[in-house]
Order: sequence, then structure tokens, then C-alpha cells
Amino acid sequence: MEAVVWKILRERKLLSALSHGAIFFSYTIVSIGIPIAVLFISNDPVVKENAKESLNFHINLYIYGIIFGLLIFVAIGIPLLILLWIVSLIMPIIAVIKVLGNPNLSYRYPFIFRLV
Repeated sequence: MEAVVWKILRERKLLSALSHGAIFFSYTIVSIGIPIAVLFISNDPVVKENAKESLNFHINLYIYGIIFGLLIFVAIGIPLLILLWIVSLIMPIIAVIKVLGNPNLSYRYPFIFRLV
């Protein structure tokens, strides 16, 4: 029985960390594909919540990137894009550390719109 629990926790840690860390594989649409795949292949509710949250974070990054990209013509866009890039590096690292430290809770990104 204990071996089954450890297997579930390992799988939960791996899939949750993979969902949040997908942004480091690619900044293209591939980074959204990994949380979507995890969402469909897993039956674990915690993993599904982490995949949804990661997907929401990725979508928010793309939306903010488009908006800030359009603001380049107003001269505020470049600093905002740099800030967005920094956030896109730091927040997934925090998320991966949190889900590896406590696999029974899903991580919630601050300041994002939850569309999924």
C-alpha cells in the first residue's frame, strides 16, 4: 500500500513540475501543449489543477506580450517586455519549487486571469 502512495506522489510531482516548467522548453506554442497534454492524460485532481494554472499563466503571458509589444511605439513597451520576460522566468521556478515541496497542493500564480 505504501509503495502505491509513493508512486502516486512521484507521478504527481513529476507531472505538476512538468506543467509549470514547460515554459522553459520553448516560448512557442509547445509550452502550452505540455500542460494541455498533462490535463488530458492525468486523472489526478491536483495535477489537473496545476496543469490548468500553468495553462492560464502561459495564456496570460502571451496576452501581455502582445499588449506590451504594441506599446513599443509609446516607448513604455520595451521596459514592460523586459519585466514580463523576468516574470516568465521567476514565477515558473517558484511554482516548480512549491509543487515539488508540497505535492498535495496546487500552485496558484498571483495576478493572472484564470481563463481555463
